[in-house]
Amino acid sequence: MRPFRLLLLLSLCFSLANAFAQVARVGAETAVGGPPVMVLTVDATEAQRKIFHSRITLPVTPGSLTLCYPRWIPGEHAPSGPVADTAGLIFSAEGKTIPWKRDPVDMYAYHLEIPPGVANLEIAMDYLSPVETQAATFSEGTSATEQLATVNWNQLVLYPKDISADQLQVKAELKLPDGWSFGTALPGATRSGSTVQFATVSLATLIDSPVLAGRYFKVVPLQHAKMPPHEIDIASDSAAALEMSAGDRQAFSNLVAEAAALFGSYHFRDYHFLLSLSNHTGHFGLEHHESSEIRLSEGFLVDPYMRVLGAALLTHEYVHSWNGKYRRPAGLTADNYQTPLKTDLLWVYEGLTDYFAFVLTARSGLWSPGQFRDQLSATAMQMVYRPGRFWRSLQDTAVSAQLLFGASPAWTSWRRGADFYDEGVLLWLEADVIVRQQSNGRKSLDDFTRLFFGGHSGPPEVNPYTLEDVIAALNQIAPYDWGKFFAERVTDIAPFAPLGGIREAGWLLVYTETPSEMMRFRQELERLVDATASIGVIAQQDGSIVDTIHDMPAAKAGIGPGMRIVAVNGRKFTSRVLSDALKAGIDSNAPLELLIENAEFYKTIRIDYHGGSRYPHLTRDQSRRDLLGEIIRPRASSKAE
Repeated sequence: MRPFRLLLLLSLCFSLANAFAQVARVGAETAVGGPPVMVLTVDATEAQRKIFHSRITLPVTPGSLTLCYPRWIPGEHAPSGPVADTAGLIFSAEGKTIPWKRDPVDMYAYHLEIPPGVANLEIAMDYLSPVETQAATFSEGTSATEQLATVNWNQLVLYPKDISADQLQVKAELKLPDGWSFGTALPGATRSGSTVQFATVSLATLIDSPVLAGRYFKVVPLQHAKMPPHEIDIASDSAAALEMSAGDRQAFSNLVAEAAALFGSYHFRDYHFLLSLSNHTGHFGLEHHESSEIRLSEGFLVDPYMRVLGAALLTHEYVHSWNGKYRRPAGLTADNYQTPLKTDLLWVYEGLTDYFAFVLTARSGLWSPGQFRDQLSATAMQMVYRPGRFWRSLQDTAVSAQLLFGASPAWTSWRRGADFYDEGVLLWLEADVIVRQQSNGRKSLDDFTRLFFGGHSGPPEVNPYTLEDVIAALNQIAPYDWGKFFAERVTDIAPFAPLGGIREAGWLLVYTETPSEMMRFRQELERLVDATASIGVIAQQDGSIVDTIHDMPAAKAGIGPGMRIVAVNGRKFTSRVLSDALKAGIDSNAPLELLIENAEFYKTIRIDYHGGSRYPHLTRDQSRRDLLGEIIRPRASSKAE
C-alpha cells in the first residue's frame, strides 16, 4: 500500500510501541511531528572492486533484538537474498562493539542484546558482489563492472524482525564513484558532489527502487500524453553502446502508448527502465512498481540481432508493473522479506505477463509481425518437445519455481524448467482466442486486462488476487467454463502442449530444414546448435551437449547432457557439419555417426535418423480467420503522443 500515510503511521507508532520497544519504530532521525526513521548510508565508490559498504543507524531500547537480512526478494520467487556474500558485520553503540549470534536455524537472522542506556545502534556491513566467473541468478549475480553498477538495497540492509516493510521508514544516502551518473525511481534525489540523498520512504519502497549508475550514462525520455513521464536510463561499459537509433526510440515510445491503450490506467508516479549494458554482469530482468532492472549484453542497442532478441525483456518487466506489482497473487504478498511466498499462480503472474510482452513488443514495432510469429513458433516447439510434461503438471513447475530457477540446464526437457513462462504464452493465447470466439469478436483478452489490471490511476499500491478472481473477471468478459479450461492445462497432467490458440488463430506449426530469423539470431548469439526437433540435442558450438530430449533419437542411442560431440560422420564437429550430415541422411540409409566424448572416454554412437534438420515456423491456415494478425495490430497511434 501507499507508504506515506502519516496519520496511520503515527497511530501505528504508538500502538506498536510496547510490542516493538526494542526498535521504537526503528530509526535514527525524527522529523518534527513524524515517526523516527532508519538511516542507511551506502558507499559504492569501490564498486569496480565489487564491494559495497553499508552503514546503518538504528534507534533501539535495551533488551533482546533480532535483525534480519532480506531473504525472499520480490519478483525473484525464491529465498535468494545473498546473505552468504555479506562480510564485515559489526554492531556497536557509543563506541563499544556489541556481540551477536546468528540464528542456528534461520541463517538470515541475527540476535543481540542491547545494553542499558543505549539509544542508537550502529551497524557496519559490506556486500561482496560476485565476480564475473561465479554463476548466480537474478540480482545475486554480478552487478558491477569497472564502468557501472546496480545498487540493490535489499543486499545492503538489516531490519528488525516482525516489523512490516511498509511501516519501517528509511532515509538513504548513496556515494558514487567520481564522474558517475545515476537513474532510479526512488523519489527526492538530491546530489552534492558524488553523494546522493533520497527522500525518506518505507523499506518496501526502498527495496522496490534500485539505482543504476555508471560512467557512461544516458537518459532517453519516452513521453506519452496519457501516461506519467517515462525514461530509459542507460549505463554501459562504453560510450558507443549508449547510442539508440531514432527508430528504436520511436518503438519504445510506441510501447508506452500501447500500454496505455491496453491497460487504460497506470500505477506509478513516473517510470524508469534501468538498462545496464555489459558483457560482464548477470543478464536478467526484474520488475518493480515504478522501474525495472534490465541487464543485457553491451551490444543490445547497436547490434540488430541483440536488440530483436532482448526487446521483449523490457516489455515483460514493464507489464509487471500492472501484473505482479499492482495486481499480485495473494500468495506472493507478505509484510516482510522473511515470510515464504506461495508461487502456485506464477502461470498467471509470469505466463500472462509473457503473453502480453510478446503482443506489446509486436504492437509497438519492436518486433515485426514475422518476428512475433517466429518467436511464437520457437516457444511452441520448446513446449512440444518437453517430455517432462508426461509426469509433471504446469502447476508444479510454478509451485517449485524456487527450485527450478537454480537448476542446471542439463535434463531440462525431462525435469521441466520454469515452463510457466513459455507455456503461459501458449495458454493465454488460447484464452484470448476463446474470448474472441465466445463474444463473436466483440471482446478480447485486452478487455479482461483493462478490467482486471486497470483500476484507477495513481501511485503504487498492491491489490492481491486469487484464481477465483481471475475466473470471475474472465466470465464478466466472456462466459465460459474457465475453471475446467485451466484445470486441464495447468493442474492436470497435460501430455500435449496447448497449441489450440495457434490453430484457432489461423496458423499451423510446421517444420522445415531452414531456421527462422529469430532462431538463427538466437543460435548465433548464444553460440548454440538447436537440433531439438530432429535428433533431440541442444549443444554449444564446441559440441558440448547442454541437453538431450528424452525419447528422441539421440537419447535413445545413449547420448546425454554433459557429453561432447567430437565428430560427425568422421569429420570434426561444427554446426554446419552436423546440418550437412542431417541433410545428407534424408537420401541415405546409412546411420548418422557421432564420435562422443564422455569425460575421458570416447565412443562412436550411430543414430538411425533420416528426417533432416527440422526448425519450427508458423504457416497460414487459409480456412480460418487470421486472429494472430488482429491480436498484434497496434491499438494506439503509430507515433507516441
